[in-house]
Amino acid sequence: MKLDWKAALGLGISALLLWWVFRGEDLGAIWAGIRDARWGYLVAAVGVATFGFAIRAARWGILLTPIAPGIGFRPRFAATCIGFAANNLLPARIGEFARAFALSKVSQASASGAFGSLVVERLLDAVAILGLLVVAVLAPTFPSDATIAGQPIGRAMQSVMVVLGVLLVILILMLLFPKRIVAIMEKVLYAVLPDSVARLLVDTTRAFLDGLTVLQNPKLLFLSLVWSFGFWTWHSWSFWLAFRAFGIEADFVAALFLNAVIAIGVAVPSAPGFIGTFHAAAKVGLSEVYGIADAPTLSFAFGYHLGGFIPVTVMGLYYAWRIGMSFGEVERSEETIEEAVEEAHPEGRSPGEGT
Repeated sequence: MKLDWKAALGLGISALLLWWVFRGEDLGAIWAGIRDARWGYLVAAVGVATFGFAIRAARWGILLTPIAPGIGFRPRFAATCIGFAANNLLPARIGEFARAFALSKVSQASASGAFGSLVVERLLDAVAILGLLVVAVLAPTFPSDATIAGQPIGRAMQSVMVVLGVLLVILILMLLFPKRIVAIMEKVLYAVLPDSVARLLVDTTRAFLDGLTVLQNPKLLFLSLVWSFGFWTWHSWSFWLAFRAFGIEADFVAALFLNAVIAIGVAVPSAPGFIGTFHAAAKVGLSEVYGIADAPTLSFAFGYHLGGFIPVTVMGLYYAWRIGMSFGEVERSEETIEEAVEEAHPEGRSPGEGT
């Protein structure tokens, strides 16, 4: 396992967040909350969360329609599990690359095309997450005096709306001027960032533009959004069930809100398995906003996180073994995808390449 600067950054952030999470806490009370959890609810919560990977695989079929139609559910589900297992076990958030590479091994989808569809999937996830966050905050049962880091929640929502607006503008520009956008990005990024980072960002943008064809079809766009909102609503039910498991009296609106906060939190670089980012986001969402005591909040965070970690990791390892995907291939999947994207776009090689 290599430890590059991205992995080191993630480990550092996780260590810092875990220090903040545990600072001044009673570890005995946290452990007691996990030990005394209502296991029926916890098993149900983990079951709902695990079924969510099947929903992801079903939605992926829609996103793949313009570039690789007809791929069955089983290869999509296998690749999805492999990708999330990779995120749980390896640094630097390599799971999306491993997921795309795994699908290319078991289907007719190209590695670059599969990766492009996943970049589009992340955009749809962002839209659904931020949309449900707005729904939660506007709900009558949301705490009217809620604050984050001492600031009124209204200011945070203004930031959310700005982000949504920026995403929409960027998307429109990419749809209208794809080649020009990539050309500008190449000039700027290679001028200000290390080549390896600039290459990753430019290749991701190229793959994203390849996958954008799904958004140009009104029917596919509508279905993709419905499935995206459906998935994140479904996933929120697992949080609500886990609340019951750890004695947290909070409604489904709280589950919607926490789901969005954690989804945003785990986007931050971290150690494998979102260690630290998941738990810090849970503490912010439940303790700071909803006023839930720290002990049950952290019992929920660590108990639910571990419960959800195990099933998809086991399934991912199983499917990797079934398709003959080695650990080394998973580790190298980022480089493999970058090479596949550049082969699909030979006109856009970075300075010094392909000469």
